[in-house]
Order: sequence, then structure tokens, then C-alpha cells
Amino acid sequence: MLEQNINPAIARELSITSKQVDSAVKLIDEGNTIPFIARYRKEATGELKEEQLRDLSERLTYLRGLVKRQAEILNSIMEQGKLTDELRISIDKAVRLQELEDIYLPYKQKKRTRAMIAREKGLEPLSQLIIAQNINTGDVASFAKAYINEEKEVSSVDEALAGAMDIIAEAETEKAAVRAWLRKLLWQEGIIETIRDEEKDPEQAFLMYAQYSEPIRTLPSHRILAINRGEKRGSLKVKLTVDHNRTIQRFCEKVIVRASIFSAVITEALSDGYKRLLFPSLEREIRSLLTENAEKQAINIFGANLKQLLLQAPLAGHVVMGLDPGYRTGCKMAIVDATGQILDHGVLYITMSDDAREKSADKVLHLIKKHNVTLISIGNGTASFETEEFTAKLIEENNLNVHYLITSEAGASVYSASKLAVEELPDYDVTIRGAVSIARRIQDPLAELVKIDPKAIGVGQYQHDVNQKELGSTLDIVIESAVNHVGVALNTASAALLKHIAGINATVAKNIVKYRDENGGFKTRKEILKVSRLGQAAYTQCAGFLRIANGNMPFDNTPVHPESYELAEQILDRLGFSLSDMADKKKMDFLKAKLKLIKPEDIAAKLEAGVPTVRDIMDALAKPGRDPRDDLPAPLTRKSIVKLDDIKIGTVMRGTVRNITDFGVFVDIGIKTAGLIHISELSYKRVKHPLDVVSVGDILDVMVINVDAGRNRIGLSLKQVPKGKNV
Repeated sequence: MLEQNINPAIARELSITSKQVDSAVKLIDEGNTIPFIARYRKEATGELKEEQLRDLSERLTYLRGLVKRQAEILNSIMEQGKLTDELRISIDKAVRLQELEDIYLPYKQKKRTRAMIAREKGLEPLSQLIIAQNINTGDVASFAKAYINEEKEVSSVDEALAGAMDIIAEAETEKAAVRAWLRKLLWQEGIIETIRDEEKDPEQAFLMYAQYSEPIRTLPSHRILAINRGEKRGSLKVKLTVDHNRTIQRFCEKVIVRASIFSAVITEALSDGYKRLLFPSLEREIRSLLTENAEKQAINIFGANLKQLLLQAPLAGHVVMGLDPGYRTGCKMAIVDATGQILDHGVLYITMSDDAREKSADKVLHLIKKHNVTLISIGNGTASFETEEFTAKLIEENNLNVHYLITSEAGASVYSASKLAVEELPDYDVTIRGAVSIARRIQDPLAELVKIDPKAIGVGQYQHDVNQKELGSTLDIVIESAVNHVGVALNTASAALLKHIAGINATVAKNIVKYRDENGGFKTRKEILKVSRLGQAAYTQCAGFLRIANGNMPFDNTPVHPESYELAEQILDRLGFSLSDMADKKKMDFLKAKLKLIKPEDIAAKLEAGVPTVRDIMDALAKPGRDPRDDLPAPLTRKSIVKLDDIKIGTVMRGTVRNITDFGVFVDIGIKTAGLIHISELSYKRVKHPLDVVSVGDILDVMVINVDAGRNRIGLSLKQVPKGKNV
């Protein structure tokens, strides 16, 4: 591929115009971030979505890498004096790195092979004579005899033929067309087989793979990763198989084009080359690619789940009591106000004696009334059931206007012991920090969860088995996307949140917080330019994603970018309003009503502005200070407890989606054990992937179809729920 063909190739792949690609590539090369381009350069890109821009950026990197590799390969072959016009054309036409490396393989510098040694012994002419297949009469040995040379350590006919066959084996198995043929055949007919070592799997974690086989074309990603894990632990022996005899026969049919006295020698050479070189190489390649694809799928699922989790609706305005359950050390408790500031904290002993439990109940009741607690967040770890039982009983017996919900505490302990937690909450014990995190993460999931290593949040499958660098990179992108989609309050956001805003890194984020602490809150977005190491370029990228409530400039509390403030004022003027009117609630109500009657296309035409920008400005004026998560359903809260014994087959319950995998959906139905909706129970129609049907945080009505108390498992169904029925 030539450099000038990259953009047209991307346009074809993504089904967008060349103009869109050219503009996007130019913006990326200028150092603009994807969130900024997606939000504030819509006219230039033809309104490409963020996902499209990320795909475009990924393909751009890949194809530029391909072109660079092509140049390296051409130079290498040229230096060897082996570059032909035909070879150059093949290299230029390659559109995949794998295809390119296949072409380069025969010319690649490698360790000393048997074929190299044979060539050094002068046996290449004999191999060429044999592979030409032009001799129909005579004795093979008589031709090989001419190559006996004691000085070159060829002392017999057998040694001469063996060396020639080594050259044939390597040359034929390194041909790009042969490798492409076998690669395709293995993908179509290859089978993965596993054997379990009972001694190395005492917990029977890999029992289903004891004597297991499955075509690789149907092997789902979660099984690939499970097999890999078993192999890594030594619990499984894994191999890729195919009908080798039939495959060797096909290989020979491709190479032996006519009858000759050398047919048997060629067959032996090809059989050796297949077994020793070709199949082992492609087995490694295919196993590697299976793993790569499975890891990519697992990472994508983790990313999708994480984004949905981060963008869950915040339960704002509540005074929250966070409970981090425990047996021996008690239940840690922290109360935070509506802004997340700690009001009170302590330890409750609700699983000890009756006396201790009663004293804890009195204490909680007193604190609820003292601080006007309206919501209780209970961690879902050890002793969660007992804590929920305690909370539900307290609410019922005292007729409290308080709800509770079970909150995933995944990552809370990681955060509470982190350097960040020490900096944020230096006066509190590590256990209390965990309770604070459990309380805060329902007030604003995004602001709290960004403080935790995403891999510790627990919304994926096999996340510890995949490429950690790739996983980290993907999760960083997911967090960046979520944070910039929502925007952050400049005067209250933590450094952990700010560092994910476009154009801001960890150092600048800390400098923003430091400036804020020393000078008070920012009055305008432009004031951020006074922050150390934040220049004009970074300001351009980040400004539109920062919000300032009650500042000097009303537009600073909207997604309108400072570069469009003049246009925004012109739009207000066209509608009969002024900037000062944005502080008047009645006038804002009139403005919202008027905006519904106006077409962005008409305003854009009159002001000679881009329609997408005008549309976005009008949306921002209609809802200044709006959080896009406000449109999402609020998390499910409870006032009473459900026990496993209460659950009967056929019962319809309401629950919250906690995790999504390739094979199904885990739903919190109010007890310690999450129920599983298998992919087959999501719909009467065929479901390609659970993510096509549900999202993390969704509230669903589900029917119980199986209860296995012994194994602590609950089977659920979405498709069998009677229409209109709720619990």
C-alpha cells in the first residue's frame, strides 16, 4: 500500500467519504483529541461520531505501520540483491501485515537452519533439479551421486538427498501462497482438543475440558480464554488438530505438477516440511490469533460494561450512609452530605451479640435522624446479607422514610489503601475510606469510580488473563469518553477526574486543584490559563468540557466552547434575549419554549454558521448546567429484604444488571447471589451478544426459572416474563 492510498482505504472500510477522512486525519495529526474533534469539529468531519473517529484513528495507525514495514522489507530485500519487479508489486499490493510477513519470510534473516547448512554444502542445484520434475527415466541415486563431496561433509547419496529435501521442505513451506492456503484450511477445519490433568486441577475448575474438542471456527472467546488459563496452570494439555494425512496429500498435489522419478522424494520432503516447519508455525500463529481475538472481545466487553457503569445516573441530593459490611472487625460506617463531604463515621457490630446489635441499631437510628439521612448504600461483600437484613428491619420497625440499595464494593479496598485516598482523606482510617467510597459512588458513580483501577471494578470476563497493556489502553479510552461526555465541575472535581478531560494530564490536573485551593474557585473558564503548564493548546481542547456554576459567564456552565461564545450571543439576540437573561428563571423558561419552535437550519443560514454547531448551542441554551445522565433511570432502591428461601420458580422479580459476559447477564435481584440470565433466555429471537439487549445498570423484570441452593445459583429469564407483570 502506498502512503497516498491510506485515506481512501479507510474511507472504503468505514463507509464514509474521503473528505471526512482527510479532515479527521488532519485534525488528529495536529494533535487534537478525539473527544474534542467529535464534539467541536463536526462541520469539518461531517459529524463523525466518537466511535467512528476512534476506529479511523486505529486504522490510520495500523496502515501507516504497514507502509513503514513495507519500506523496511523492500530495503532489506534490495540489500540482499533479490528484489524483482514481481516481488515489489506483491509487497506494494499487500494490505495486511500478516500477508506482508508471509511474502518476506523466505528473505528474512533467521537462525542457521538445516536448509542453510545444505546450501552451504552445495546441494541447492540438486534440490532445484528435483523440484523441477523434468526427468522421467533413470535412477534418483545416480543424480544425487554427483553431489557427494567429502570436503563439504556430503559422504553418501542419502546425505545428498537429505540435504536437498531439507532445502525443498523450507522453500516450499515458506511460500506465501502455501501458508495462506493452509491458514485458511486450518480456520475452516481445525479443531482444538484438550486433555485435563486431574492432579493439577484438584478444584475441578476445568472439568468440562477433561476430554474436550471443538472446531476453532465456532470456539467463543470466553472458552478460548478459559482453555488458555487451564493450559497456563498446567491443568490442561491443548493442541490444534486437523486431518494431517489428508492435508499433506493436498499439499503434495499443489507442488507435484507432473510425474517424475523424483515424486517420492518430493512427497517425503513436503511431508517433513509440513510436520516440522509449516504446521507448527501456523499452529502457533493461529493459537496466538485466537487468543488475540478472544482478548480483544473480552476487552471490548469490559470497556462496554465499564462505560455503562460509569454513566449510571447519579443519586444526587441525598445524604448517604455508606456501610462496608464485615464480621470480625464490624461494619464500617460513613455518612456523607449531598456534596460528598464526611459528616460522621464509626463502626457497627451487627453480627455480634444481641446487645451489640441493639446498640448498633440505636446508634444508626440516632445518626439517621441527626443528619437527615435519606439513602443507605450497603457494600455487597462479606456480611452484606446480614447488614441488609439489619437495615431493612430498622427501616420497617421505625417507619423510616429511607431507602437502601446494594452497591458493588469492587475496588473499594483498592481505593481506600491507595495514595490518592490517603491524599483525599488523610484523617481517616483505611477501613472508613472504603465506607466513604461506597457512599459516594452512588451519589456520582463517574466521579468516584475514576479513582479506582478499572481492572478492580469487576465488570468484565477474564480481565486478568488478557494483555494488560491493551486492556489498560482501552479502559483509559472508555474513561476519557465517559468523563468528556458528562463534563466536570471545574471547582469541585478531583484531580483523578480532571486528568481524564481532553488536553489535561495528571500533572496539570493536580496543578488545577492546587491553584483552586490557593486562589479559591474559578470565576471563568479563561482563568484556567493561569494554571501552571496549561497553555493555549490544552485550553482549546479542555475548555468546553469544564463547567462553572454561578460564575461570571453563563456560557461557562454549558457545553458551548469559548470559541463559539460570540455565535451563542448572536443566537440569543436573534431570539430576542441577552446574556444577562440566562440568570432569570422566567426568561429562561420563555427561551426554552421559543427554542422548540426554531429550526437550527434557519438560524445557521441567517448567521452563516455551521448547522451542527448551531444545533449544539441551541441544545445547551435550552438546558444550561444539565447533566446528560439525568435522562437515565435512577438506580433501584429497596426498603425490604428478599431471602433465597423466598425465591420460587416462576416468581417475577425486579433487578439491576451488574455484569455482562459473552454467555449471559448477571442480575442483582436483592440477595447476595446474583442471578444469571443465559444468553438463550434473553429473547425468543436469536441474540448475537447480550450487549445487544441489555446494559449494565438496566433495571429489569426477570422470571426465576431455576434455583440451586446447594450451588448457590439462580437461573433467570427475560423472555418468559409475562407482559406488564412486576413485583
